[in-house]
Amino acid sequence: MLKKQLKASAMKLSRIMLKPVYKVYEKWLWIQIKNGRMPRHVAIIPDGNRRWARLRDLPPWLGHEFGYKRLKEVLDWIWDLGIEVVTIYAMSSENCTRRSLEERKRLFDLMRRALNEVIENIDYFRERGVKIHVLGREELIPRDLIELSRKIEKLTSTYPRKHVLNIALCYGGRQEIVDAVRRIALDVSLNRISVNDIDENLFSKYLYTNGVPDPDLIIRTSGEERISNFLLWQSAYSELYFCEVYWPDFRRIDLWRAIRSYQKRERRFGR
Repeated sequence: MLKKQLKASAMKLSRIMLKPVYKVYEKWLWIQIKNGRMPRHVAIIPDGNRRWARLRDLPPWLGHEFGYKRLKEVLDWIWDLGIEVVTIYAMSSENCTRRSLEERKRLFDLMRRALNEVIENIDYFRERGVKIHVLGREELIPRDLIELSRKIEKLTSTYPRKHVLNIALCYGGRQEIVDAVRRIALDVSLNRISVNDIDENLFSKYLYTNGVPDPDLIIRTSGEERISNFLLWQSAYSELYFCEVYWPDFRRIDLWRAIRSYQKRERRFGR
């Protein structure tokens, strides 16, 4: 415990001492990216909340709490860049079935609070022009959260579309593809479509993300380098960016570094 506390204290002291350097570096980064091409759609796997908490000898749910606070800041940073679509991997289908009952309850309680905060601050989202969608397996989501999600989707559906926020809740990429196949099979059986009509464009319309472009950039925090069942179909040509920092410590410079990396890449789309 003492070792963890000393390490956390050292990290905090380091951040304080480096603050002036951080400001200079932030300005330098901004000069590099401000005139470059921005991704239209950024997807984020905000990983490392529990490890961040363990490092500080805190319960896992507090890591999620701090992660949620960071998310609100990150969304502002992204929208300030003019990025149109953001998809957040809030909870995977595995999170919703395999985590302990206590942790799942804490996560759902946090999501409940987050959705209620959206309703309480709906004027902010109207001014930003943010349309909100919740994606995932509804049978895994508590009924009141589904009702809150639908209420928010209805409230934001009439806003002039400047931004889209997709919240992937109890979401799994494989499950999404299976659901799409089932819906296509049903429509074929009802003669709504022909088997010969099925192509990539049609298939995409049966996905949860229908109506938004595929992600240009996927960011994952915590040092893990895998997709973890996130947007499997949509990420076929996405640029991937992995950073070591745990999600609650994700800074604006980490976002801008990801943008800089994206701007330096030549996108070939398989060509």
